[in-house]
Amino acid sequence: MKNIKFILLSLTLALAVTSINAAELKIGVVNAGSVLEQSPQKASALARLEKEFSSRSKSLEGKLKLLRAKQQKLAKDGAILGADERKSKERAILSDQRELKRLQGEYSEDLSIRRNEELRKLEKDIAQTIVDLAKKESYDLVVYQGVIFASDRVDMTPKVLELLKAKAKK
Repeated sequence: MKNIKFILLSLTLALAVTSINAAELKIGVVNAGSVLEQSPQKASALARLEKEFSSRSKSLEGKLKLLRAKQQKLAKDGAILGADERKSKERAILSDQRELKRLQGEYSEDLSIRRNEELRKLEKDIAQTIVDLAKKESYDLVVYQGVIFASDRVDMTPKVLELLKAKAKK
């Protein structure tokens, strides 16, 4: 009987200590999507990508316009052309279409690779900012991705965005 009372008393004390320790924990939550969308670093990354790929994009647009002009000219003049000449122009247009499709595929792939690189850099910067803030403000636990619900009391998102904006101004 004494052993059972001792065990129950020990469990009660353990639960009480755990409850006290849990009340002292400082927990924070950061909304990953919100930080990613609102950070000024995202806007500057998109601007860098736009600048880097604008000449290729304009070149592709020019080639597409040229191809369409050739197709329209063939459609308009096709009836008066000889069979051999018409067939030759059709082959040239088909070749141009294949080349344009290949170039568009390369462009899309290159853009996707660069976008992913920029996104990884941004996520790394955001994670480091969160860690710095957590250390500075003595958080015991910070949850960044995979949160279903968090009250405003533990939400660190505004502070993280504030720090990212300050970093962007430097």
